[in-house]
Amino acid sequence: MRFLPFVFILFPLLELAVLIKVGSSIGVLATLLLIVAGVLAGGFLLRIAGPATAWRARERLLRGEMPEEEMLEGLLLAFGGFLLLLPGFISDVIGLLCLLPFTRHALLRQLRRRVQMRARSAGAQADQPEASRPRVIEGEWRRHDD
Repeated sequence: MRFLPFVFILFPLLELAVLIKVGSSIGVLATLLLIVAGVLAGGFLLRIAGPATAWRARERLLRGEMPEEEMLEGLLLAFGGFLLLLPGFISDVIGLLCLLPFTRHALLRQLRRRVQMRARSAGAQADQPEASRPRVIEGEWRRHDD
């Protein structure tokens, strides 16, 4: 999380630099039209993909299954749509990567693999006894006062 302030500072500067470069290459009007098209495409894709993911999650819930896959897909779709709504070409490319099905599934596989690795390492750390923790032996007892 140490790199988060750098992202908030560098990302807008990179977006601005790319906007200036593209604007000088293709012109201001064409650049503005591309930005507006990206915003409209993001809104349109969010309106279509969001409810579809919600329906798939609802179907899995009705079958008695947990819709974790649909929830992660919905999160990526919302993030991708949000990035498309931001003005800039870098955010549009990253947003499209989150919205396209084949790249979204690849991102989900990577995310799932990373979560499993963290869960394994956390489980290995939880199995090790801590010296500061008192030993507790669980059991049942009865009092016999006869």
